Amino acid sequence: MKKVMNNIKNKVAMTALGVSIAVMMMPATPVLADGDNKTPNFSNVTAPIESLLRAILRPALGIVGALGAIFCIILGVKFAKAEEPQEREKAKAHLKNAIIGFVLIFVLLLALNLLMEPMIDWVTNNTKNSGL
Repeated sequence: MKKVMNNIKNKVAMTALGVSIAVMMMPATPVLADGDNKTPNFSNVTAPIESLLRAILRPALGIVGALGAIFCIILGVKFAKAEEPQEREKAKAHLKNAIIGFVLIFVLLLALNLLMEPMIDWVTNNTKNSGL
């Protein structure tokens, strides 16, 4: 099991390294507006990302909430069924970590949901006013 986890970690690290190198090698030229060589048009780049986030965000909140509740119930049953003190402590630690993880994910998704409009306005205003 440890060997499998190390193999997965290595693959994730190599993928992250490859993506980082690809991003660093990308040209820093903005997408230019039609017929204008000075004013960039970032709406071609931001519109698909914005629509994807809008489509995924609400269902993701529901899915994370439902999965978190189900997983915590399963871990709570394991905690209640544990007979030995060592098993009980282990189940308690797993339940505590699961609750912390799901609350963190839920709060981050909620923050993204609340901050998406101000972020879109910020990008729009800065690309218009900066003269990039």
